[in-house]
Amino acid sequence: MIWNEHKETMSRDELSAMQGHRLHKMVDYVYHNVPFYRKKLQEMDLIPDDIRTIEDIVKLPFTTKQDLRDNYPYGLQAAPQSEIIRIHASSGTTGNPTIVGYTRRDIEIWAECMARCLTAYGMTRNDTFSVSYGYGLFTGGLGAHYGVEKVGGAVVPASTGNTEKHIRLIKDLGIDGIACTPSYALHLAEVMEKLGISKDEIKLRIGAFGAEPWTENMRQEIESRLGLKAYNLYGLSEIMGPCVSFECSCQSGSHINEDHFYPEIIDPSTLEPLGRGRQGELVFTTLTKQGMPLLRYRTRDLCSLIEGDDCPCGRTTVRMSPVMGRSDDMLIIRGINVFPSQVESVILDIPECAPRYLLVVDRVDNLDTLTVHVEMRPEYFAEADTIDAITSLAGKVAGKLHSVLSIGAQVQIRQPGSLERSMGKGKYVIDNRILK
Repeated sequence: MIWNEHKETMSRDELSAMQGHRLHKMVDYVYHNVPFYRKKLQEMDLIPDDIRTIEDIVKLPFTTKQDLRDNYPYGLQAAPQSEIIRIHASSGTTGNPTIVGYTRRDIEIWAECMARCLTAYGMTRNDTFSVSYGYGLFTGGLGAHYGVEKVGGAVVPASTGNTEKHIRLIKDLGIDGIACTPSYALHLAEVMEKLGISKDEIKLRIGAFGAEPWTENMRQEIESRLGLKAYNLYGLSEIMGPCVSFECSCQSGSHINEDHFYPEIIDPSTLEPLGRGRQGELVFTTLTKQGMPLLRYRTRDLCSLIEGDDCPCGRTTVRMSPVMGRSDDMLIIRGINVFPSQVESVILDIPECAPRYLLVVDRVDNLDTLTVHVEMRPEYFAEADTIDAITSLAGKVAGKLHSVLSIGAQVQIRQPGSLERSMGKGKYVIDNRILK
């Protein structure tokens, strides 16, 4: 199903013309309303009339999260405060929080784009959807909430926490779909199993999962334990929250709502644009946002872009590959680039291991060390009644990790339930080197 057939299936020429027109208007808008951008453009000897087509985007400056923090709280806001009807913010754990203001039009566009996502997953106005992202300053909860209402479905604003009650509602209300992080989906599955509730006793058929990287193996794990079809949902608060891109039924990459968010892939080291199909850092320019529009915002997410006109679903929008990691939380251990998603893929490929892990990086005698903590599945842990069995499994995991990562790692096998659970974004890495 397609929510907005005209916008989602238009020809590439028509779409490019629209993007160019909107980009020119956006540059003119920020030039006259955001001193930060006016100064940047003047330093580059640019005026809005220099930007006429979407190809001219490469002339524009990049924007980083540090720019948002340096201009805290409202330095990058373009709309007057009288037109801002909602404000979201990041946690600010590594500096000033990122403040994002939305106009009424921004909220309408957000709901429209989210409706496209949910419709692609197969949601209809007859469905009941549990929104189990966090509500509040985090964009996930309200973003998905407004999308469900736009489609016409019934929202259960469950948020996170009180998981047993949530499971009861999923069962008793016959909830059809759920939007949450992959970590929380696995947590739901674990609690369901502890309560003795089978996936056959619930009606979940759609899962909209995002806010953290996840692998194909984790998708299969969630689907098998909850009995639903798991779809990727991508977004970031600086651009618009969840709805920036979404998988269709073909699940061959995530379609970007590129009439509103123009994507680029750059080399994170040289900042040079990369061709379609090449992996690099994802960059977005907002084409219609009024509250806090951004030019060439560096997401730090690593992926590639695929032209969308060959997707059997009929959508012609560009697709992005799954995010394999982030350029700023990529671990460099003894000169080797390591991503948590690589470790996760190995762990989920070993039957004895549960999809629960923690990477601890340290420095001992000026040498980086990596320790991977992995939980065993309960059924295997019950049978592993000797130290030799645990040691053997640790060796098996370590061997497979070395073949993928090209570095050695210490592996500690943990008993089921011993690693900290997360109801929001999962915490998978502790890097003690940055504390020294």
